[in-house]
Amino acid sequence: MPKMETQNKTNFCFKQAADPATHLLYIYDDVSAYGEFDWKTWSYAESETSAKYFRDQLAAIPAEHTIELHINSNGGSVKEGVTIYNLLKQSGSHVKGIVDGVAYSVAFVILQACDERIMGVGTTALIHEPWVTASGNARELRKTADDLDVLTASNRKIFLERSNLDEQQLADMMTAETFLTPEDCLQYGLIDKVEDYGHAPEDDTTREEMQKRLQEVVQHMNDTKSFREQLKLMQSSQKPPADPKEPPHTLQGFLQGFKKGE
Repeated sequence: MPKMETQNKTNFCFKQAADPATHLLYIYDDVSAYGEFDWKTWSYAESETSAKYFRDQLAAIPAEHTIELHINSNGGSVKEGVTIYNLLKQSGSHVKGIVDGVAYSVAFVILQACDERIMGVGTTALIHEPWVTASGNARELRKTADDLDVLTASNRKIFLERSNLDEQQLADMMTAETFLTPEDCLQYGLIDKVEDYGHAPEDDTTREEMQKRLQEVVQHMNDTKSFREQLKLMQSSQKPPADPKEPPHTLQGFLQGFKKGE
């Protein structure tokens, strides 16, 4: 496997796992056709999240091998993202997609190309209609709006292909720019699994055992309190009663004793 030159920060990473038949890929930045601008050469560096770069890396992976794609991205270029989506579908490899942080916009579209779609606990997804920054005359701006309608319809098809959402429900969610928890995505069929990485949620048996243990602790506290009250009562009942003839050790008692000649 060819070595990849790293820049100051890694936006996309291509590694081989311990299993030589499994290849790890990471998209940890915005999907873009262009890298950072180099002021020395007055040109853009190669983007590590472009469709072209993705194509080159996938070409080095045999079709019978497994790809494990990790995602933490705010999205980016629809054109580049949809191309990456199709490249993954065409690769012939079994693709396991894992959301490590966020999968927003077109990054969530890319996840839909994976045979296994997994989100970790605490991660989020975002679906919305594509948008652009445009300038031009009225005719050009109208065409841009028409083009966005086409992109929106195409993105919906990708989500509808594997989810259990109907088209109107999905359209409403995209219009509202909807953030989704892993549980939401699982419910809508947008992922296949929520991974807790060993921190399994409590089942009914575990909750019952905890409640039983709590009741035992409360009962023990009540028994301890009752024992203390009984002990206090026993101590007070064993104390000898005061002699009524004996005057209290006060000034009044001293005077009373003096009058009696005591």
